[in-house]
Amino acid sequence: MARSAACPAPSPGASADVADTDLPLVTEGPFAGWRSWSGRDPWETLTGPFYFRREGEAVRCAFRVEAKHLNGLGVIHGGCLMTFADFALFAIAHPLIGTGPAVTVSLHGDFIAAGREGELVEATGEVTRASRSLVFVRGLLTAGERTLFGFSGIIRRLSGP
Repeated sequence: MARSAACPAPSPGASADVADTDLPLVTEGPFAGWRSWSGRDPWETLTGPFYFRREGEAVRCAFRVEAKHLNGLGVIHGGCLMTFADFALFAIAHPLIGTGPAVTVSLHGDFIAAGREGELVEATGEVTRASRSLVFVRGLLTAGERTLFGFSGIIRRLSGP
């Protein structure tokens, strides 16, 4: 997925994200103070909304599960979790890659538990390695204390616009 780079109450004790000035802050609603690529990425605008912010040195991503995120069994659709994990890859790597052009070259995920409508799904993770052109990321999607999905992926930074 190429890049030009949810509705919770924020986590307690989270710091404001003032370091990233290349993406505007959300100014209203329960995600006020978070950032998003909404409007820049048509697929994520359609499937989200997904949000992220920096908390110290870490990045946290989140979205609130709506009816449109569910499958026929009434739990979060696997494609939604994969899309959110892909969003999280870029958000977690954002301090390294900014909003320069980049693409997902690999995304692996493991489905662990089901998520339900109304839950806050969060993603946390880390960059495990970065070279001049590749960034390796791994992380978890959680709802409360439950791990829903584990993921790892590789982003390729592209040169030029």
